[in-house]
Amino acid sequence: MAKASEKFLVHCLVAILLIALVEGSNELVICNIPLTKLDLCRPAVTGKYPPAPTKPCCSLIKHANLTCLCNFKDALPAFNIDPARAFALPKKCKSNLPTPPQCQA
Repeated sequence: MAKASEKFLVHCLVAILLIALVEGSNELVICNIPLTKLDLCRPAVTGKYPPAPTKPCCSLIKHANLTCLCNFKDALPAFNIDPARAFALPKKCKSNLPTPPQCQA
């Protein structure tokens, strides 16, 4: 049952992203993160040896709803985002946001 709901969430996220691309929306926000700003953190969560997160990335992370993002954890690899690195960003950014236990790698 859990796998089915995870797949459903992944499909919903992909559908939302496709709609945003087709509509050209600049206002789509998921988990307090504007989709147009996701690239601010992309270098810190992709590749074999990612650099430290930048100040703009950390600013974005400090406003993120991590519990909400946990729902999309399994979808992140489809966007070349390493979930473990993504959920390590709050600590790397010295944020007070705790990573929910279900999101820890």
